[in-house]
Amino acid sequence: MAPTPIDSTSWTFADTYVDEDDVLAAARARAAEVGVTPIGAGSGATLRFLASVLEARAVVEIGTGTGVSGVWMLRGMRPDGVLTTVDVEAEHQRLARESFKDAGVAPQRVRTIAGSALDVLPRLTDGHYDIVFADGDKREYGAYLSEALRLLRPGGVVAFDNALWHGRVADPAQRDEETVAVRDLVQQVAAAEGLVPVLLPVGDGMLLAKKEWVPESD
Repeated sequence: MAPTPIDSTSWTFADTYVDEDDVLAAARARAAEVGVTPIGAGSGATLRFLASVLEARAVVEIGTGTGVSGVWMLRGMRPDGVLTTVDVEAEHQRLARESFKDAGVAPQRVRTIAGSALDVLPRLTDGHYDIVFADGDKREYGAYLSEALRLLRPGGVVAFDNALWHGRVADPAQRDEETVAVRDLVQQVAAAEGLVPVLLPVGDGMLLAKKEWVPESD
């Protein structure tokens, strides 16, 4: 049975269902100043919900931007939770720290690391994290998945933004490098043993996958 299409009015209503406050509005203004495209309100609310359900204590973010997604996740995490966020642009991270300060986040709750994700992630602790959220270079999404599966504890969740990539992933005629990389990731996650995936039509698409618990052998 074919699903009932969602009209644009209902989609907008759902995607903006959770309001953003002045802190997030200011973070978005900073993003506009430096040409960063942050996640939408619906995607942010999804991340906050995920962090809250998992009672996340340790989260890795690939792509700090100006702190929009970080603020959303920190608001869902445990009060003692720590966000480790990685970005190649140190200036973006400086602006993100302003956003975190506006949100009343204690400095010790955020660890900003400037550098390439594929240089930084191998230095992080195996099996320590509740969530790995990727919103970085789409061409590196497959490599991010490999690192995320190492970093996540059993029961943890990896999340990828832009999983529909402006409608291009679902169109097989679109063969540019970024689209192919995201499409390959979506297919890889769907086929992977030990992952429980879901692809949500929120924002530009949010791909989530839970790392399953592996029974201990006798």
